[in-house]
Amino acid sequence: MMVFASLLLVSAPQAVDCRYDREHLIAMDQRSFDQDLTGGWRALAAKGCDREAADLVRDWRVAHKAEDGILYWHEGQLRADAGDYAAAAPLFEKSRKPGTNGYDRAWNLYVDGSIAFVRGDRAGLEAVRAKLAAVPRPADFQEEARGPDGKPILLPDGTPWRVQWPLNLDVLDGLLGCWGKPYAEAYGCRAPSAS
Repeated sequence: MMVFASLLLVSAPQAVDCRYDREHLIAMDQRSFDQDLTGGWRALAAKGCDREAADLVRDWRVAHKAEDGILYWHEGQLRADAGDYAAAAPLFEKSRKPGTNGYDRAWNLYVDGSIAFVRGDRAGLEAVRAKLAAVPRPADFQEEARGPDGKPILLPDGTPWRVQWPLNLDVLDGLLGCWGKPYAEAYGCRAPSAS
């Protein structure tokens, strides 16, 4: 009997502490709040607190009267990670870019593919993936990712982060490759490289 009780204690999942300093995070500037990979809302999401992080992004956006599409996108991703696909789709929709250049077209197709995934529309995702693959590479596209300061973004090992055109095609391939799995899992799937 004592051994059984010990096993129950060992195998019981630990509750995640999703508390955070709301006032501090809401007071942050957008770059610190949204783009710091170890701070802002991302630190909360990294602990598995997707719903709380989504609410925080929403609250930050409302408090700052911010209409930046990337904030809608990140809130949508967090809602999708938490399994709330009905809330994620309209947030993804609000992240669309208004331009017609190759970058904006590629982004909007990525949005379309993500919406198709959360709506369970595999045929739609396949069609969008084909359209994204056909978007011509812009003349100014650089494979070495650069930050807003123009400097290369480095990976933890110090090598430059390299990206391939079309942007996010690998994400859509991963969503297709892990079809039927939750968004939180499928988003992390990547199809094997063709090279």
